[in-house]
Amino acid sequence: MLSYILNKAFYVLLTLIGVVTVIFLLFTVLPGDPAKMMLGQNQTVEQVEAVKKKYGFDKPLSTQYFYYLNDLSPLSFHSTNSDDYTFLDSSKYSATTLFTIGETTTVIKLPYLRASFAKQGKKVSEVIGDTLPNTFVLAISAITIAIIFGLIFGVISALKKDTWIDKSIQVFSTFGMSVPSFFSAILFAWLFGFVLHKYTNLEMTGSLYELDDFGENVNIRWKNLILPAVVLGIRPLAVIIQLMRNSLLEVMSQDYIRTARAKGLSEFQIIKNHAIKNALNPVVTAISGWFASMLAGAVFVEYIFGWNGLGKEIVNALNTLDLPVIMGAVLVIATLFIIINILVDFIYRLLDPRVKLN
Repeated sequence: MLSYILNKAFYVLLTLIGVVTVIFLLFTVLPGDPAKMMLGQNQTVEQVEAVKKKYGFDKPLSTQYFYYLNDLSPLSFHSTNSDDYTFLDSSKYSATTLFTIGETTTVIKLPYLRASFAKQGKKVSEVIGDTLPNTFVLAISAITIAIIFGLIFGVISALKKDTWIDKSIQVFSTFGMSVPSFFSAILFAWLFGFVLHKYTNLEMTGSLYELDDFGENVNIRWKNLILPAVVLGIRPLAVIIQLMRNSLLEVMSQDYIRTARAKGLSEFQIIKNHAIKNALNPVVTAISGWFASMLAGAVFVEYIFGWNGLGKEIVNALNTLDLPVIMGAVLVIATLFIIINILVDFIYRLLDPRVKLN
């Protein structure tokens, strides 16, 4: 177990360094001057030069890359000179000083994702912190819908193989995998939020937290979660149905299932105690992948339904070329992908003791 944890830690470190490098290089070569983006239209030459010096944009690319790594690293090094970019500014860094040697201070801190260009210098970590929980709520709701109904319909489809029930479920599953999320979002918003509004009482757009009619109090609107969660859950639901059906059919043909039948166990006991658990491995893989994808791929759904999540924030940042927000969001999503993949390994071990963590 210890060797597995060490190997995974090394893998995570290398992967994150690779992701950070790609993100930095990708957005550094984009056209446009970051200093001018921050200042807007009414800037002077002196203001542009001052911003470049403040944020290190006047330095060589290699130095800027070191600054970026230093900002993200929990263990970082900072100058005691207030004119340097790496000066330990309390408005930027939440840090605990370890020691100081000469003009260099070594600290432990939270990763600094820099400040937004378009939000008057608001920290990217605060922007993500305001929107990521909403995306988590939406993703968890969608994947919960997909898991519950996907497993139920997948088992029914396998048990009713080649009947009209099985064929109907397969048609629905194929249709669900084929329809793009943005089209489903538009269709559901129009149909249930507009055409059938007086019956469903659902809105075409809306987020989890909304101001009341007087603009004074913020209230939770759970009904606004229904349509985006259903739309976001349709495709993983269809995938889970297919995987559960095929995996369960394969498991039901194994020798130990025939042995269980020969012992006189009922079909319900065989499915509940033996078949389903062993059929879940490919389903877990799909669930983990789709949940991670939802955190990044909810962009269209959130934007169409007006859901104030990370996906909608990424679209707004792309429209305004707010590079720090885009870079920070991509880095957070990549980190979540890695964490989810590691958790899946442990779930495999719980589902199937034959799986070894090595």
